Amino acid sequence: MTLIHEERPSDSPYVESITRGWTTADGSSIRPAETHWHMVFVRVNGRSLALHVGPLTSAGVAAWGAGAEILWVKFRLGVFMPHLPAKDFLNVETFLPEAGGQSFWLNGSAWQLPDFENADTFADQLARRDVLAADPVVNAALQDRASKTPLRTIRHRFAQATGLSQSHIRQHDRAQQAAALLRQGVSILDAAYHAGYYDQPHLTRSLKRFVGQTPAQLALPTLPE
Repeated sequence: MTLIHEERPSDSPYVESITRGWTTADGSSIRPAETHWHMVFVRVNGRSLALHVGPLTSAGVAAWGAGAEILWVKFRLGVFMPHLPAKDFLNVETFLPEAGGQSFWLNGSAWQLPDFENADTFADQLARRDVLAADPVVNAALQDRASKTPLRTIRHRFAQATGLSQSHIRQHDRAQQAAALLRQGVSILDAAYHAGYYDQPHLTRSLKRFVGQTPAQLALPTLPE
């Protein structure tokens, strides 16, 4: 294994999860599409880097070098930075300017790099300084609680807060559901039915786009390392 990592949930209303990892050797792997955006903090060769990583609309390959310590802060859907238009950061990784030592520049201020334990507090501080905002309409629509909100308003709010359409997010989530079923040993045809696909080719196209693997690849048993 070339990447060791651990993940925990977050107590912050702005953060979905927090993950830290260490790279023990050069490596790469298939990475799935991602509807959430992240802030990523890397310490390598005595240098600290901060990145803004936008949503990833399709699967791809992630590569890394050895000797890095990485922190991923995954923000909840509907949380966004008003000064950074979400649609401009789809499939984009942006390095945030260094501010010296263990800090970086964001929205005109220097911020200390967070760690695995205080990343929740870091996100809450961003919100208190109006660097982060949360759109309640997006959250309500994702939970089917926005029936009184005009569809045009919902489309606009999704584009503003996520850079994605609600339909795209639902397609992504359906592919993740199907992938989870296949990994649990559910047959390909049953996984397609339960996840709401028309047929197996429809499932295959979706999984290749969002997960980066075919149903047969996902259904293969995992071999011990």
